[in-house]
Amino acid sequence: MTLHAQPKASLFINGAYVEGEGPELKVLYPYTGEVIATLREASPEQVALATKSAEAAQKAWGALRPVERGRVLARAAAIIRERGAELARLETLDTGKPIQETEVADWPSGADAIEYFAGLAATLTGESIPLGGDFVYTIREPLGVCAGIGAWNYPSQIACWKSAPALIMGNAMVFKPSEETPLGALKLAEILVEAGLPAGVFNVVQGRGAVGAALVTDPRVAKVSLTGSVPTGRKVYAAAAEGIRHVTMELGGKSPLIVFDDASLEDAVGAAILANFYSSGQICSNGTRVFVQEGIKEAFLARLAARCADVAMGDPLDPATQHGPIISAAQAAKIRAAIEAGIAEGARLVCGGPGDGAFIPPTVFAEATDAMTITREEIFGPVMTVLTFKDEDEVIARANGTNFGLAAGVFTRDLARGHRVIAQLEAGTCWINAYNLTPVEAPFGGVKQSGVGRENSRAAIEHYSQLKSVYVGLGPVESPY
Repeated sequence: MTLHAQPKASLFINGAYVEGEGPELKVLYPYTGEVIATLREASPEQVALATKSAEAAQKAWGALRPVERGRVLARAAAIIRERGAELARLETLDTGKPIQETEVADWPSGADAIEYFAGLAATLTGESIPLGGDFVYTIREPLGVCAGIGAWNYPSQIACWKSAPALIMGNAMVFKPSEETPLGALKLAEILVEAGLPAGVFNVVQGRGAVGAALVTDPRVAKVSLTGSVPTGRKVYAAAAEGIRHVTMELGGKSPLIVFDDASLEDAVGAAILANFYSSGQICSNGTRVFVQEGIKEAFLARLAARCADVAMGDPLDPATQHGPIISAAQAAKIRAAIEAGIAEGARLVCGGPGDGAFIPPTVFAEATDAMTITREEIFGPVMTVLTFKDEDEVIARANGTNFGLAAGVFTRDLARGHRVIAQLEAGTCWINAYNLTPVEAPFGGVKQSGVGRENSRAAIEHYSQLKSVYVGLGPVESPY
């Protein structure tokens, strides 16, 4: 069985595959390190060509009835579902995530987003505001050319999440996936054109930071949507600000998961596993600071260690594999450095550890403090830090004691307390008695340094459109002279 996944060409511009003119970009299968594709980055001229193509195509696309745009997106969602097995395998090769995950979480979530926004098409209306005899009406208009910049952890899902609201509003998009995981976005472009999307409305350019910088600062780009780290977000936000561009920033987190002593222990442990170890811990919203009330700490840790003991690590293409490799050797080295820092600073290693090669097992620290590196810094790997607390006021203050604010969760059987605590947590995406469930119907995004703007739900439309107000005078014009 071949593991090669070479696309027809590296870029997708104006409705067709185009070979890149920039430096070579090798795509590695994280499990073996094998080269599965060799791409080339976009040259500055090709980035400009992509934005020119998007600008030229956007006018006619934006002039269509929204329901006509919706039909194209609905067909694209259907094609994605029809090719689920093929796309899941490609996603596993690209990311190293277990096939049991990519079959249910990655492209399926992308299809859900495309289908959802297709369904919103007929509702994209303005409003009429009566003023006695005169009135004002509003028109919701597209922004123009949108730039999407993706992350490597959910590359195809992110491409869908960004493109679906942009396209349904009549925008065009130039998307740059992460150089680590460049393959899924090309498939999305191919599928959209097959579904009837006009050439140039969705383009894909490949490359590292310089290509992203060229895209963000292109004078034709009206909006930038980034999923990435806080340091990357600062640079992209600043560059976008030079042109007064609209932005959506979905950045990192160090999110709290609070477990009160009346919670269902089994459910709380299950949520902590989902909040830390799914996708080998490479999820921005992960609840990596798990605050457990003192009375249940030992029972919680014992059950957690037992459930992590038999996790199946191995070939991501094996349906039995539950825990895949880290995306790259460089990322694995960063995670291992964080684990070593936790040990050196005196936290107790409950299970897991540095691991070997591409794999880092589910790792749990206890007896940690809020000042430790593992508690303060985003690790972006399968590392959970368990902290204990006495009462509600204490845990709320400690949970909020971070510059991040992406997500938060609370486990308790007392729903009044659950709502009360969530209301005081400084986070944009929250759960009560659940974690890391992100249906497209719900807004997703953070506060503080975890980002600005929202993805998914009707809220995303606000970030891919602008309102025009039109005052209609029906009587004589009064003038002072």
